This record gives sequence, structure tokens and C-alpha cells, in this order.
Amino acid sequence: MDILLSLTALTVLSPILLPVCAVLLLTGEHEVFYFQERIGRGGKPFHVWKFATMLKDSPKLGTGTITTRNDPRVLPVGRFLRKTKINELPQLINILTGDMSVIGPRPLVRSGYEAYPEGVRACIDRLRPGLSGIGSVVFRDEEYYLSQAADPVKYYSEKIHPVKGELEKWYFHHQSLSVDCTIIFLTCRVILFPDNNPAYQIFKGLPVFIP
Repeated sequence: MDILLSLTALTVLSPILLPVCAVLLLTGEHEVFYFQERIGRGGKPFHVWKFATMLKDSPKLGTGTITTRNDPRVLPVGRFLRKTKINELPQLINILTGDMSVIGPRPLVRSGYEAYPEGVRACIDRLRPGLSGIGSVVFRDEEYYLSQAADPVKYYSEKIHPVKGELEKWYFHHQSLSVDCTIIFLTCRVILFPDNNPAYQIFKGLPVFIP
């Protein structure tokens, strides 16, 4: 199903993806793709595909791997790509290569993965990372919350990261075809209507995020 969905998506979305490649090649730092090491199934590293939306050295600047709203490291075209989540679509290639699934825990950089408690890591180690997931839906406005914090890095590590871990545990224990299909629907909905996020109404018992 992952392979079928990713091939279909790449075909259907090619009229969008190809022009994006051309625009990125001709603007900003003239880079189309950005590759970053993430932790996948079984704790094994792999390189995730993304459209290049930020300055090349952005992980070494400012808030590092944490991105806030109106982050000065984000390139002009990148703002639109990140807002619409188009920047994540090259990960359909990661799905074809077997490193990712359509729905699953979002793949983290090593520092974020290792910051999870052992119980959380034990759950996500048994799943393929996802193009989207319950954490992506719940934290659709993550960049907004980070932009409001006096210390975004501390806020992320103390407020957001722990809840994301509990959400991944919830997904591990509730994973099913119907849950995955619902998350796909919710992902599309929160992208189109970011001010209306019904995740907590649809899924009962989700770990609660308190800003």
C-alpha cells in the first residue's frame, strides 16, 4: 500500500513537484533538495529527502534543528513550501526505498531520538517513520508556539518533545488501517484549514499538549 500510494502521489503531484524543482534551482541558494540524517526503524540512520527551504548552514545557526515561525534562516520560496508542507513531499522517495511509510512516527535527528525515554524509543523502533503522523497533526502549529517562547529550544525540549513522545506511544498501541486513513484525512484537513484541528475530538485518549 505504501508503494502504491507513493507512486500514485508522485505521478499526480508531478505538475507541482517539477515546477518547484525549477524554482528552487533558479532562486535562493540554487539547491533543490536537502538531505539530513534521521533515525529510522530499529534505530538505524537514513537520509531523509526534503525540498531545500533554508540556508545551507541553518543547523549551525540560531535555534539549530528547531524552526520557528518567520525564522530568518528560511528562504522566501521556502516559507510557502513549509506552510503548505510541500517541502516534505520528496519523502515519497523515502517511502519507495522502504525507509519510510505514509503514516508513522516522524523521523528525528539523532539528538531528538536519544532524548526520548527508553519506553518511547522501544515503540518507535518497531515502526517505519512516516511522511505524516499523529504528532504532525497535533503539532500543526508547532512553529507558532516556538515563535512565542522566550527560549524556543528550551520550550521545545520541555513542552513539545515529551508530548510528541507520548503521541508516538499512543500511535504504536492504536495502529490500524482505520487509524492511518483517519490521520491521512486529518493531515489534509489541517493543511487546508489550519485553524480547525479536530484530532482530539476524533481520537479519544490522546496525550494533551498544554502550551
